[in-house]
Amino acid sequence: MWDHQENDHPVAVSAERIQSDLEEIREQLTRMNATLAGLCRPCPWNWEFFQGSCYFFSQTQNIWKASISACQDMRAQLVIINSAEEQQFLKFWDTRNNRPAWIGLSDHHNEGSWLWVDNTPVNLSFWKEGEPNNHGEEDCVDFYSDGWNDNRCNRESFFICEKPSGPCPVT
Repeated sequence: MWDHQENDHPVAVSAERIQSDLEEIREQLTRMNATLAGLCRPCPWNWEFFQGSCYFFSQTQNIWKASISACQDMRAQLVIINSAEEQQFLKFWDTRNNRPAWIGLSDHHNEGSWLWVDNTPVNLSFWKEGEPNNHGEEDCVDFYSDGWNDNRCNRESFFICEKPSGPCPVT
């Protein structure tokens, strides 16, 4: 003979268990959303954060002026190196990729007067030995892991853009 109550009970337990599990999942999701809301990404994807700035390491090559425009299109500028720590950060990146990249330094307005793209003069430099040498109208600067090199501005190279990091929202 069939005991109808016994068979209904396991189904009721299963439904209660599913409801309990669903509630637990909802609570976990709420906690995870709260945690994620507290996280902040100060730089766009494909940019690297370092000491309050975001850095973009191009995967394409351009001449120096086109690199300036490419950075401006991303609301950035060719990198201005202000410290030994920043040079080390960029050196680490360059060592990983092993390729030269334009930085925002040139003397194309006045030979021998090196200015950053924001028109500030160079206060700190990391030239390779024997550089700058202006060999063949070299007025723009390539970053290498072992130092800076003046190069022809119409030569294509990778480039590094920099912009201030974004603020994290206060929760």
